[in-house]
Formats: sequence, structure tokens, C-alpha cells
Amino acid sequence: MKVAFTTSTGEIIDQHFGQCHSFHVWEIAPDQAEAVAVVSGITAEGDEEDRISSRAEVIADCAIVYTMQIGGPAAAKLVARKIHPMKTNTEVPVAEVVAKLQEVLRVSPPPWLRKAMQKGSGGSFLDEE
Repeated sequence: MKVAFTTSTGEIIDQHFGQCHSFHVWEIAPDQAEAVAVVSGITAEGDEEDRISSRAEVIADCAIVYTMQIGGPAAAKLVARKIHPMKTNTEVPVAEVVAKLQEVLRVSPPPWLRKAMQKGSGGSFLDEE
């Protein structure tokens, strides 16, 4: 499954969803994980609705987005697009989140995560499992 992170460096989740200028996208499975893309060039211009929509559009194929902060309207728009927002509230290493997510996937993913794992399954190493 694809997971987006709001990070300025690719190493620490340190950005607010509505103010980030890029997303680092990972492909994550129970036994494999790799960074697959950096989506940048996201504008901070325009009204809040435009900023939320443009960000949601560029991560439309992701099942989850990890962010330090996200507002209620943005979170609701992501959920409507079947993207699960996860707020960390503090700076957290991306590698730590990836490892914890893999552990949950290996043991017993909750129903919402099993459903998220099915999103966008097409042509990735996840399809082999």
C-alpha cells in the first residue's frame, strides 16, 4: 500500500498537511518497504479549499497520510477520498512509523487498515502477497 508523509527532509514527519510543499511516498508491505516518490511543487497559494484539494489530488493513490498536524476540514476531505489521515502531533522519524506499520500489518491489521491495504493495488510488490 502507498503511504504519504509530510516531511521536509524525508526522514522526520515535521510538516502540517495544509502547509507542506511536498509528500514523500512509500510503498509498504508487511515484509518490504521502500520510498518510491517525492511529490513536490504543491502550491501554498489560493484559498484553503484549493490547497486541500491540490494536496489530496497528488496523494490520491495513497491509503494513508502521516502528518504532524491536520485541520478537521482537510481530514474530512481525505477520508471522503478514502485516504486515512494519521496525525503525529510531534516530530516522528519516518523509519519508526514505517517499522510500526509493518509490524501491525504482519500481526493483525485492524479492519480499517485491511481495507486501506486494498486501495490502489495495481502493479506493485504488494500484489504478490
